[in-house]
Amino acid sequence: MEHRTLGRSGLRVPVLGFGAGTFGGRGELFGAWGSTDVAAARDIVARCLDAGVTLFDTADVYSEGASEEVLGAALGRRRDEVLISTKAALPIGPGPNDAGTSRQHLRRAVHDALRRLGTDHIDLFQLHAYDAFTPVDEVLSTLDQLVADGAIRYVGVSNHSGWQLMRALERADQHGWPRCVAHQVYYSLIGRDYEWDLMPLAAEEGVGALVWSPLGWGRLTGRVRRGAPLPEGSRLHTTAAAGPPVDDQLLHDVVDVLEAIAGETGRTVPQIALNWLTTRPTVSSVIVGARDLDQLEQNLGAVGWDLDDDQLARLDAVSRRPAPYPHFPYERQEGFARLNPPIAAR
Repeated sequence: MEHRTLGRSGLRVPVLGFGAGTFGGRGELFGAWGSTDVAAARDIVARCLDAGVTLFDTADVYSEGASEEVLGAALGRRRDEVLISTKAALPIGPGPNDAGTSRQHLRRAVHDALRRLGTDHIDLFQLHAYDAFTPVDEVLSTLDQLVADGAIRYVGVSNHSGWQLMRALERADQHGWPRCVAHQVYYSLIGRDYEWDLMPLAAEEGVGALVWSPLGWGRLTGRVRRGAPLPEGSRLHTTAAAGPPVDDQLLHDVVDVLEAIAGETGRTVPQIALNWLTTRPTVSSVIVGARDLDQLEQNLGAVGWDLDDDQLARLDAVSRRPAPYPHFPYERQEGFARLNPPIAAR
């Protein structure tokens, strides 16, 4: 398993991480994702470690905390062999302090996560959403104290806009507080918005991308076909509205190219979609999930081989969409383009 440095830190993470959103099975949304219990989770953890997948990602809202509980129990004595990433900020209850990134909520969230995970530290703690009500200095000084206390090792964010992340980075630098080294983001062949602002920011400031929903919220499995109904058993029947929007024409055009490349390589559609993401600038780790060992084995087959230049170019061409303002002049006009070469060429 290839390992990469996470942003501007000394932490090395595997290019594939495991997302424990399928663990627990509580609630309508996460119950549709999966209901892996501790016994099955132990088998998944063991196979991940055999393959070199040592990063496990979860969150307090996943199955109302049950994901963290199952993950902690499944790791057991193997805790020191892995990196645990978890997140907090989204509502976990109806109370006025049951959401956000206030000092009150963050300290309680970390304490509760440590208890559920059965550990004394969290390797990467991420703010699951931006909280417009809490001053950024309160957030960052709280994280600084949690690092000093030994409760967390590294700090990241998830689902932040460019200005929100940049503001946090600037304030951290000004005060000597821990910088965000990771940004957990949605990124896929049918959702490339990450590239417009967040990717250049990540490259400039040293923030590694941890990619969530790399198969487009379950649409790039090879089972969703043009002109056909959703397959029986697909979680999209109950979860589509909660995920990222997608253009159906784009989806089917991308799947056509994925299927063609699958025929050329002997790989599966999802393996090709995942492999493409591992080639993208700033991506440190692609977070994959699995309801069972068969799904996990399929996802593990996404690495250890390379797409050729022509295949990469075809995937880039079919999935690319017109640039939004203010980016389109830099693609269309020579004067602008000279000032903004692609990230890889800088």
